[in-house]
Amino acid sequence: MLDNAPDRTHDPQLRSWVESANGHADFPVQNLPFCVFQSAPNAERCVGTAIGDSILDLRACQADGLIDNPAVTADSLRSVMALPVDERGALRARLSEILSDGVHREAARGCLVPAASATLCLPVDIGDYTDFFASLSHAINVGQLFRPDKPLPPNYKYVPVGYHGRASSIGVSVARVKRPSGQSKPSSSDMPVFGPSAALDYELEMGFFIGCGNRVGETIPVDTARQHIFGLCLLNDWSARDIQSWEYPPLGPFLAKSFATTISPWIVTMEALAPYRVPAYARPEGDPAPLPYLNGAEEMSAGGIDVSLEVYLSSKSMRAGGLEPMRVSQSNLRNLYWTLGQLVTHHASNGCNLRTGDLLGSGTVSGHGPEERGCLLEMTRGGATPLQLPGGETRRFLEDGDEVILRGYCKKDGFATISFGECRGVVVA
Repeated sequence: MLDNAPDRTHDPQLRSWVESANGHADFPVQNLPFCVFQSAPNAERCVGTAIGDSILDLRACQADGLIDNPAVTADSLRSVMALPVDERGALRARLSEILSDGVHREAARGCLVPAASATLCLPVDIGDYTDFFASLSHAINVGQLFRPDKPLPPNYKYVPVGYHGRASSIGVSVARVKRPSGQSKPSSSDMPVFGPSAALDYELEMGFFIGCGNRVGETIPVDTARQHIFGLCLLNDWSARDIQSWEYPPLGPFLAKSFATTISPWIVTMEALAPYRVPAYARPEGDPAPLPYLNGAEEMSAGGIDVSLEVYLSSKSMRAGGLEPMRVSQSNLRNLYWTLGQLVTHHASNGCNLRTGDLLGSGTVSGHGPEERGCLLEMTRGGATPLQLPGGETRRFLEDGDEVILRGYCKKDGFATISFGECRGVVVA
């Protein structure tokens, strides 16, 4: 079961015969995230698992008799995502055995592909994408900019707020993000104008993929909701703030967010994240308890996940001058007011069917302190207090040539550190 205690695959003493995996900052043998890759230009897309500086080709493993699971032979992760929880666990255990047991070294060595020479692809053809607004600090910080007296909408602490995003414009890191155009209304004008956004922003988020879904008309109980989540990735929900502020009433986000969303290519499974589970967000005294359908005992006791998140920014001038990307923000997924399981349960509470491969976003993950703000809108107070970059540059919002890098990792005493890799995107004119 998904909620079992950590098992042999999480043993921090476990080592791989793939030498680069031992002590690897992102992909030790305790991680084993999935991806879809091409080993060469125009090659077939294959399902793979990251191990150190390499990718284990699972289709090749199946062909060589190392794995007995036809789901790994597809050209996307959909079949793997659809596996029942026990079969997912069995596949993880088998991959751990193959990569840590020297008996399989010679047979599996021919299934390794150097990650540096591979092209990483979207892990699945995403049918639906929903983005939430699950960080209380983000909601308050943004609300104070526009509604200082009442920053939170009255429903926020009762209902997980979300909107249906655009799946067709989701891309995988490393992405080139074209600056969008749209309508905005300058404060100095009585009329809106149309043109390139002057307030382009990033949003530090986590994405999570649905594994087994539900039928139309069925609901998902909160204490079993995690079993419907296959795994997590980093997600940057690019946002044009000037377009957003003009179009937002009355129906919410539209063109300001539909032009691009970028995800990291590596999907860290829920099984890999078992050691890093934590209680749900501790609600401040006086806050209402979740309504009964969202208030499961299991979800409240272990529904959070301790994932450290970071945002780095690199301008074109910084790269030209040999300067390293600047870390501008750090936060943690445990800051979410609503757990991922609660988001899944609420999404399906009206009988909406979630399907294998659907992507859900957490919303911007911000914490209490100024260094934990997950977007420039928060960090610069709407552009009023520009961010200082190395070399003398400042940023109110993103400029052409800026590269945004999201990173995430799980670290806990007694366990190996595992990472989500990176989610990169460069703004182009």
